[in-house]
Amino acid sequence: MKEGRVNGVTDLRDESSKEGIRIFVELKKGEEPEVVVNQLFAHTPLQDTFSIHNLAIVSGRPVTLNLKQLLEHYRDHRIDVIRRRTRFLLRKSESRLHVLEGLQIALDHLDEVIALIRGSENVEAARDGLRARFGLSQTQADAILEMRLSRLTGLERDKLAKEIAEVTANIADYRNILADPARVVGLIREDLLELRKDYGDERRTELAGAVRTIEEKDLIAHELVAVTVTRDGYAKRSPLTSYRRQRRGGRGVTGAETKEGDVLSQLFVADTHDYILFFTDDGRVHWLEVYELPNVARSAKGRSIMNLLSLKENEKVAAILPVAKFDEERFVFFATAGGTVKKTSLEAFSRPKRGGIRAVRLDEGDRLIGVSVVSGGDQIVLATSNGYAIRFDESDARTMGRDTYGVRGISLREGDRVVALVVGREGAQVLAASENGFGKRTPIEEYRHQSRGGMGVINIRVSERNGKVVNVLVVKDDDELLLLSEQGMVQRIRATEIRETGRAAQGVRLMNLDEGDRLTTMAMIPKEDLEPPASDAPGPADGNGTPDSAGDAPNASE
Repeated sequence: MKEGRVNGVTDLRDESSKEGIRIFVELKKGEEPEVVVNQLFAHTPLQDTFSIHNLAIVSGRPVTLNLKQLLEHYRDHRIDVIRRRTRFLLRKSESRLHVLEGLQIALDHLDEVIALIRGSENVEAARDGLRARFGLSQTQADAILEMRLSRLTGLERDKLAKEIAEVTANIADYRNILADPARVVGLIREDLLELRKDYGDERRTELAGAVRTIEEKDLIAHELVAVTVTRDGYAKRSPLTSYRRQRRGGRGVTGAETKEGDVLSQLFVADTHDYILFFTDDGRVHWLEVYELPNVARSAKGRSIMNLLSLKENEKVAAILPVAKFDEERFVFFATAGGTVKKTSLEAFSRPKRGGIRAVRLDEGDRLIGVSVVSGGDQIVLATSNGYAIRFDESDARTMGRDTYGVRGISLREGDRVVALVVGREGAQVLAASENGFGKRTPIEEYRHQSRGGMGVINIRVSERNGKVVNVLVVKDDDELLLLSEQGMVQRIRATEIRETGRAAQGVRLMNLDEGDRLTTMAMIPKEDLEPPASDAPGPADGNGTPDSAGDAPNASE
């Protein structure tokens, strides 16, 4: 705690006693206990793992054993021990029975035995006489000669008979154990139960199962942050508190220091445990969690996405989607420059690899130009560089697997290509911009519904005055836009400053360009007077800061 390796702790008390070890950790206000516990597991001996090298001598050879083999060898050892012990007891009981049978013979012929002993010159003569007269062994004869006179009483005679019966029963039992393997296993169990009874006190150290690996994610608290991405690919996250709340119509705050010519292209609110999908122009997708972005001040530039992702040479990020959770009810909609579209369940992208995975297959020479998240009721608009556009329902494209080519979205005229994918609903406005600085704003209803794969309708007149179409966005009246030229000129305008015209009009001037310069891109300006969502629970925010509604995210097709 003093070294700063464990954060969020204000006090640490040792409350250990004879009852056991107890450590009291007092947390700062608002800290998540689970995160602090994970930090303690990761940075202290509160949880420990160690390796065991199970090297044992088996049949005189050193062998490394796994747990099952250890148990099997223990079982075999116990079986061997029980069999040896039983054989020993059997031999001992048979020897004892042999002696008892000799004593029984002596008691049955007591007068004759006494007379024979009294008439003998010495012990050897008495032993030989007993063996010859009653057919006894030397051991039996010696036992008779050593027998005390007290064994001649009636009580002792009864004890002798009982002992013979008991030893005889033991011998039968021992022989049964040696003949029945199930009896041996039962004895092993009885021995273990006896051990547990004698030594089975409560364990002082917890023996857990598989130890959970503490990952970096487990040490990160859930926190809503503002994520910004610039057009040139610099990304960062900043505490949401650094974006002050303002009244409507305020000037906002500076979102980031950008290099000359770079502009902010996306800004959204996300939880530190949310995900960001980076789709590249060659149809692959890379995956980062929000906490992996550099956590810097609001005004800092951030870090290049190229340094955060394992991109191949010449691979460029074409679209960015923030996602709070991967579900099957929403879909990722793709569009390529060649007019191909594809719809895939968002859940299919929940387990990508570090080096990226295939999101869509592309024909040779084609490239991915736009990606959005769609759900039921969304309208798809594909716009081309020669001023055509097609509008169709997202449901016209059937759901396909991840590693597939897609279907025809628009049939292109010769020399044409798709430059933008936009997602809107009834009441939206479509803003188109051309390379000579002209553009127009048109209600989406003027683009008649068509079936997927048609040639589309006129979106904006492409003429010598206008030039080719460079970008198309869905806008609202309170949106603001940034226009960027090839020579680095930047202009900021409101959507309401662009006159609303008919679909086939040439539009109005958006930006005055120098001779030889041309408009290269148009981007929505993210609203920077961000506020946390109304709910305290981590999840999607409203408006342009919606991690779960990437179709509404600014410039999702850039």
